Amino acid sequence: MPKVRAHGIDIEYDITGPADGEPLLLIMGLGAQMTRWPQPFLDKLAAQGLRVIRFDNRDVGLSEKFDHAGVPDFPTMFKALSEGRPPAVPYSLDDMAADAAGLLDALGIARAHIVGASLGGMVAQLVAAHYPQHTLSLTSIMSSTGNRELPPAAPEAVGVLNNRGPDPSEDFEGYLDHGVKGAYVVGSPGFPPDPEEVRKRIRSDFERSYSPQGFTRQYAAAASSPDRRPKLATITAPTVVIHGAVDPLVPLAGGKDTADNIPGAELRVIEGMGHDFPPALYDTVIEGILAAVQRAKAAAI
Repeated sequence: MPKVRAHGIDIEYDITGPADGEPLLLIMGLGAQMTRWPQPFLDKLAAQGLRVIRFDNRDVGLSEKFDHAGVPDFPTMFKALSEGRPPAVPYSLDDMAADAAGLLDALGIARAHIVGASLGGMVAQLVAAHYPQHTLSLTSIMSSTGNRELPPAAPEAVGVLNNRGPDPSEDFEGYLDHGVKGAYVVGSPGFPPDPEEVRKRIRSDFERSYSPQGFTRQYAAAASSPDRRPKLATITAPTVVIHGAVDPLVPLAGGKDTADNIPGAELRVIEGMGHDFPPALYDTVIEGILAAVQRAKAAAI
């Protein structure tokens, strides 16, 4: 896969679809590599004539790591936040949004449809807010606004984030088993995952890149992010918000709050969907993305 220098860092990316298609940039979530946007999902988007770009966020996959920054001190970070002081974190979600915009610049792409999932949805929101000149449309999937008054994640879902399981260098089978259990906790009750497919995916992710410290630094960026609602109110791009009705990690209230705070945004709630991308829902999610694309085309007429 190719790599470019963008926003001062090395970013791994790939492109699926016609060279003359409208660009669509996919931004993945917390600690997840770009390969978590599955190839069949990309192919379905490309079949609609879109030029689909996915990339590894900083600190994961094959993009540049920030190991020199060390591991964030979460108690100190939360103390600073509680006292109204800026927390000391290696980087922010704004930095990650600048990476995404920088990637478009490096690829010579003036404007793209911006799509993000989970933490990637937060980043996508900031791309649309800070870089409207780069944004044709916005699709925010299973994400939220940073509003501290929203309902929290289910305790068992928080446990999946905070307990990363056995060290794979010492107990790889235990590491896989832990990942499968986590997939069931945060996944879609209406579309339960295939345990063997989950094991294959976790193994593939590990073999491509394993960066637990990168996960932690991204986690700190999200946890320290201020309320984005004032920025969401400035977004002018046509927006669709997609959210699972039974998401245990980012409750549906987060999707509703996102749609409520972006002018003209459309909310699409998917029954039976949790905090994952079941193959059975690829077409449903893509319908939402295409709705944003079509709204952008209509607005341009």
